[in-house]
Amino acid sequence: MLKIGLTGGIGSGKTKVADLLAGWGASVIDTDLIAHGLTAPGGRAIQPIVDLFGPDVIENTGALDRQKMRELVFSDQSRRPELEAIMHPLIADEVLAQAARATGLYLVFVVPLLVESGRWLDRVDRVCVVDCDQETQIRRVQARSGLSLETVQHILNAQATREQRLVVADDVLINSGQTSLADLENQVLVLHKGWCKLVV
Repeated sequence: MLKIGLTGGIGSGKTKVADLLAGWGASVIDTDLIAHGLTAPGGRAIQPIVDLFGPDVIENTGALDRQKMRELVFSDQSRRPELEAIMHPLIADEVLAQAARATGLYLVFVVPLLVESGRWLDRVDRVCVVDCDQETQIRRVQARSGLSLETVQHILNAQATREQRLVVADDVLINSGQTSLADLENQVLVLHKGWCKLVV
């Protein structure tokens, strides 16, 4: 099955693109959604996180307190690899399980840190980048989540640059502040039709 790696910076519009592709028959596997599930109450990552980081990073609901964890890994860079050592193997297991069950026209892996991880480029047939200027990213993220400018900037700094993503891109979708929803849908449809022709 044809494997597409879909990536882009925070606030670029990856979820919208993935939703469109799913609606047209692709099987979408979103690593962010998997991560949220693993850190939800009773999720497989919760106990290992408590063991390593302590109970203070867990909300009363039993879910990971994402804000506290974000602040922790941004203030102490040595903690981020520790968190990734817990999350990445669990995410990989679930990705494989979902891929084995996939029945769509082709597979789309939504991976925010596809370029940064260094593990995905040889696992997919094509890389599709949702490209967006940083000012628009910041505006969208703040409107969506209410995060402070400083926090959003920390997240952006931890991600690959636009240039780094575009270097590895086979396909690019432009979703800047001037891009209308209709324009984005048209761009995605063109790629979808092209990918369908590659399916064997």
